[in-house]
Amino acid sequence: MASQKSGALMKFQPVIGLEVHVQLKTETKIFCGCPTSFGAEPNSQTCPVCMGMPGALPVLNKKVVEFAVKTGLATNCSISRHNLFARKNYFYPDLPKGYQISQFEEPICRMGWLDVVMNGNWKRIGITRIHMEEDAGKLVHGDLPGLENGSGVDLNRACTPLLEIVSEPDLRSADEAVAYLKKLHQIVTWIGISDGNMEEGSFRCDANVSVMPFGSEVFGTRAEIKNINSFKFVKQAIEYEIQRQIDLIEDGGQVFQETRLFDPNSGKTRSMRGKEDAHDYRYFPDPDLLPLFIDENWISEAVCSMPELPWKRKERFIDEMGLPEYDAEILTSSRSLADYFEESTACHNDCKMVSNWVMGEITRALNDTGLAIENCPVPPLQLAGLLKLIDSGVISLKIAKTVFDEMWASGKEPSVIVEEKGLLQLSDSSAIEAIVDEILEKEAGQVEEYRNGKEKLFGFFVGQVMKASRGKANPSMVNDLLARKLKG
Repeated sequence: MASQKSGALMKFQPVIGLEVHVQLKTETKIFCGCPTSFGAEPNSQTCPVCMGMPGALPVLNKKVVEFAVKTGLATNCSISRHNLFARKNYFYPDLPKGYQISQFEEPICRMGWLDVVMNGNWKRIGITRIHMEEDAGKLVHGDLPGLENGSGVDLNRACTPLLEIVSEPDLRSADEAVAYLKKLHQIVTWIGISDGNMEEGSFRCDANVSVMPFGSEVFGTRAEIKNINSFKFVKQAIEYEIQRQIDLIEDGGQVFQETRLFDPNSGKTRSMRGKEDAHDYRYFPDPDLLPLFIDENWISEAVCSMPELPWKRKERFIDEMGLPEYDAEILTSSRSLADYFEESTACHNDCKMVSNWVMGEITRALNDTGLAIENCPVPPLQLAGLLKLIDSGVISLKIAKTVFDEMWASGKEPSVIVEEKGLLQLSDSSAIEAIVDEILEKEAGQVEEYRNGKEKLFGFFVGQVMKASRGKANPSMVNDLLARKLKG
């Protein structure tokens, strides 16, 4: 069965376009002053504007425009100087106005692109448009006070600012779609316009999927998979939908334009409703909002306030700091991690040594404790101080890891921990030589084997000396003494 499906897939070319909704990290909503904090009591963050009361007038939040301009700059878009807001008309229980304020004919950003790496090769994915809009509320199902297994409408999310980022249909596989999404997620969190929390719906996407015979230039009928909120589910949903459409076509059926939902439990998509075209929404300019003009000064301010983008920082880490590409890729996976690394190198100039510790001990401890790098209990200056103790021979690498664990737990300076716990490295050559002589006398049989050619035993002797010194012996001195004495 698997081979049959694989053969069928080879006859068809998937065509995928993504519509990504990014919730902006503003303190207030896009058209009113209500807060946007997540998790508040239902309908506690509302006002006449976001509840759609008659006569309530929207006022545009300037910060939303600034965030949109920054996103456009980061995705190589042209910024529209003249912008209009439009009403997108449709009925849904969590949309009290009966329309959504969005942009249609004149979006704020147009014709951009992102480059993603697939199997070692670069591929450019076009971005058709980025536009500003308000979010709808949400339906809450289940046991609610006074509803007895009914459903309710929570309008806290209504009027929350969104950017919708629409790609060209340039994606040809689920893996490409995930790579593009991850790149976009990195950008919006890096430039600080969104927290990117997918579980809370701050970053979610609709996937438009169709298939066409290989060699064809005519796209097939697309189905839209709505509101997918994890990279894993995006991959599963797209792969299932591709195979569903191929099976349908090969069985003589027809793919209909529709909106579908993905069920993570079954791994399948199911029909939700017929999919509307743009004209079905009866867009028209919102009469309550004036046209928005963005001048050159506004764009220049946005350019000046932009951080160094991740791929530029990665290049700098490689070219100027001499890091391997793998290290640079990991360290620029988030802006906070890159900042932590760079602040550490400002106090300790062995960039590779810092990289090893950030990717090793720091990342391990963060994963074990569930903390984010922003809440790391070992600040960059303390990490640099620990590495200086290793460089100066005050402590060994093994002892440094013990000191690090104590730093993480107590917040104390590394030098204080070393002094309090008596962890100074043993660098007295006569004292180390006495330990070496004792080990070699004790392990005379192993010494004979080593001298007869079993040189792998050298590590055994090093381990025994370090154990006898409780990890304090200077490793370099131990190696030198052992090498000399084992020669006889």
